[in-house]
Amino acid sequence: MRLPSSFVALVALIVLSIAGPARAAERGHEFIAEARTLLVVGACAEGAPPEGKAAIVAAHCKKVQAAQADYRKSWIAVARTFFAAHVPTNIPKTVVYPFAGGDLSTALTVFPDANEITTLSLEPAGDPTALARLSDKQLKTALAVVATELGSLYRANFSVTMNMIGAMRGGELPTQLIFSLSALVIHGYEPTSLRYFKLAPDGTPSYLTDADVERLAKLTDVGKRNREYANVELTFRRQGGAGAREQVYRHIQANLDDAHLKADPAALRHLEAKGTVAAMTKAASYLLTFGDFQTMRSYVIDHVAWMVSDTTGLPPSYGKKAGFAYETWGAFDNPNMAAGKSYAPEWRAEYAAQEKRPLPFRFGYPDAKHRGHLIIMSKPAAPAAAK
Repeated sequence: MRLPSSFVALVALIVLSIAGPARAAERGHEFIAEARTLLVVGACAEGAPPEGKAAIVAAHCKKVQAAQADYRKSWIAVARTFFAAHVPTNIPKTVVYPFAGGDLSTALTVFPDANEITTLSLEPAGDPTALARLSDKQLKTALAVVATELGSLYRANFSVTMNMIGAMRGGELPTQLIFSLSALVIHGYEPTSLRYFKLAPDGTPSYLTDADVERLAKLTDVGKRNREYANVELTFRRQGGAGAREQVYRHIQANLDDAHLKADPAALRHLEAKGTVAAMTKAASYLLTFGDFQTMRSYVIDHVAWMVSDTTGLPPSYGKKAGFAYETWGAFDNPNMAAGKSYAPEWRAEYAAQEKRPLPFRFGYPDAKHRGHLIIMSKPAAPAAAK
């Protein structure tokens, strides 16, 4: 029996009305309005600040925009040219950056064409709803922290871990998120979506819902709220590009040592599901060389096809056995901290064995003589099968 077309249309409408909210719930609560406000207030994009906050925001942005402009001119312009010449076009478009802090900007400089960038660190993205709770005095104080830490990152090309603890874990504003929004401003992007998630045991993102947001609004402890808003997904595109492709940035708060990854392997499962990736790390306190970071070291060996780092990356004694080739840039003699001394001899040997390649910018830590250095690590492509 053939059903009337009007009946079929009615059934389709009912199905869509049921499925629509279900899909929206799966995608979670949308924070794009908060992102756009923080883009102006914290990251100093063009736009109108909230009513009554213009003077506070103007004073903050005078400092931040000066730091952004200097960073564009003195670092990005130079580094972008270098990476455009030395990052192969055929590497994976999925990027993983462990021990990243709030440094999306460097990732966008190295991998501007990435489809997806994932950073991991001890710092939470932070509560995107926090701005509405702050008095003028609190806002001034919180923005001063943001300006100081952004300026430090842009000058030194790395952040100090102890400073990030206060600025990001206990920040009155979502400092890690604002760092990421500032990266969009600097590189000419605009956000199109902002959602938060937790990781299921298999590493699958489970997005915060409207009900979760209502529950979290009742928390009075800033640190607890920031921990609940730990993992973020920020979708973005070129400014003014309504038809431009969207790129995805995710930040995951995770302790990447062996004990924590064994107790809760969700972050590792999430990374493993990405397959073969491109990667970077810098200013990572030499953690990849530590005995209690073997799991993360193995992940890099097993899943990375191409990686850029300073000497806090994967040492040659691990990488060469796994088939990686190394290319050294800049100069290295001794590390700038005691944590790197164990592997300094093999890095010195690697530099001595290769031709001198000048590096016109700093990448992560300098060496003990304040010289910049950079290492490209790659697995040679497999030879084509004989026909």
